Amino acid sequence: FSPQHLDGDTVSGSNWITENNVQHSLSQTTKTSRKPYCGYTQQTLSKREQAEQESLLAAIQWPKPPDGKIAFAQSSDPTRSDFVIVKPSRFFKVGDQLEVLVRMKDFQGKPKQYGGDYLQARIHSPGLKAGAAGRIVDCHNGLYKVFFTLLWPGEVKVSVSLVHPSEAVQVLLRLREERPDRVYFKSSFKSGRYSETTECNVCLPGGLPVCNFTDLYTGEPWFCYKPRKLSCASRINHAKGGYLKGLLTQEESLFFQSDVNIKRPILSSGPDSVIVKPKAFTDSSSMGRAEDPTASPSGYYYEDQWRSRTHWIHNFNKSDDITECLQGKVIHLFGDSTIRQWFEYLTAFVPDLVEFNLGSPKNVGPFMSVDLKHNILLKFRCHGPPIRFSTVFSSELRYIANELNSIVGGRNTVIAITIWSHFSTFPVEVYIRRLRNIRRAVIQLLDRSPKTSIVIRTANVQELGPEVSLFNSDWYSFQLDSVMRKMFSGIAVHFVDAWEMSVAHYLPHNLHPNEIIVKNQIDAFLSYVCPLQT
Repeated sequence: FSPQHLDGDTVSGSNWITENNVQHSLSQTTKTSRKPYCGYTQQTLSKREQAEQESLLAAIQWPKPPDGKIAFAQSSDPTRSDFVIVKPSRFFKVGDQLEVLVRMKDFQGKPKQYGGDYLQARIHSPGLKAGAAGRIVDCHNGLYKVFFTLLWPGEVKVSVSLVHPSEAVQVLLRLREERPDRVYFKSSFKSGRYSETTECNVCLPGGLPVCNFTDLYTGEPWFCYKPRKLSCASRINHAKGGYLKGLLTQEESLFFQSDVNIKRPILSSGPDSVIVKPKAFTDSSSMGRAEDPTASPSGYYYEDQWRSRTHWIHNFNKSDDITECLQGKVIHLFGDSTIRQWFEYLTAFVPDLVEFNLGSPKNVGPFMSVDLKHNILLKFRCHGPPIRFSTVFSSELRYIANELNSIVGGRNTVIAITIWSHFSTFPVEVYIRRLRNIRRAVIQLLDRSPKTSIVIRTANVQELGPEVSLFNSDWYSFQLDSVMRKMFSGIAVHFVDAWEMSVAHYLPHNLHPNEIIVKNQIDAFLSYVCPLQT
């Protein structure tokens, strides 16, 4: 994040109220480059942290189109592009690799000469409710190879979709670096009957006095503009402010059209399915491998049940099974609304687990459910800012790392964490810093209490349109998720691969996956907490 992006004129069109109650837009008042209050530009990193950050950023580097503006007509067109199955008629058996070649073309039907398109792919057998995600390799010349592992017998169909053309990804990259203010936040300050509301963010343009709410323990940066009459200490809450409009030029907006080039299918120019024969003998050697959060695919659906390739998943179909697993345990769920779904599912599914009303705002929390008979305590708490929740009280605005530091741990403590979606509008360094803090706390917790179960739920894909793409695109989530998997590999935590579980399923993509997918996430989660005694 280089300082030249922080001149006032590139920063924002958001409004604030100045002394004489006149609304100013930033672009008028901050033509002069004033010092921005910006957390991630002033990180002091150790040599190791610096090296890790550089290698993480290098690993998610995305191929760029050739220099210069690319006209819409020369951008990738999913309708004119196609794929072919390599050797579709050969003899396939369970366990084999299937290779698919995708050939991208532009709107004039000309083959693309460079890479950078963001694709998603899966194999599936609708009759069997079976599906698995594919691994995509960009050949940087307009061709893409997709590799699938054939994991069940029968007729297996291939589906490929263009999520964003390479030209759109460049726009997403630019927005991430230049417009970290495109989602903004607000806080209310209150004293007696008098209150004021000001704008807040990880990074605020300079020129006005600010309240520095940087966390003392983790160093996580957070700022609000200072209220005119009230002290910074009078802050009572945090909420999402809104989303900036008008981020794209006319030309750029053509790269984000729902029925043209956002999540559109790419069809096959030949057969789009293969016949897979069963294995001759049962081979169980693949089970019980160490967990590698970057292995692909991590699992597959069969009859709507997720089967991991690294560990046995027990299906918790009866609430009694869940009660038996969680008896005597405290379960802490930390993160965003996608792990709040776990809280809601468990509370609804297990009759003895009753929500205790803490009087928290709906959808925000914190929430708590209790089963007194079996001594189970289930808690949900959202992660610290940036978080686009309606209204979180200041006293409940807590960072996961600090919460972990206050947990004793042990064999009756279960922790599940997910943190991704609310970071998609910021430079990746902001996310890396947050994960570094959480990872440090996780390692310390496992050090003092090695029997603690810690599970990380990955990101998932979601429904995308022209607006959502600019703030929450799967491409942003994919980049953050790749960073998270690398940062937590080699640590004694388990992963619930919500990403593949959402890509591989037949249901339409949804930020909050459907209940059947949540059930499969819970089954995977509880199978770590209560592994079957073999």
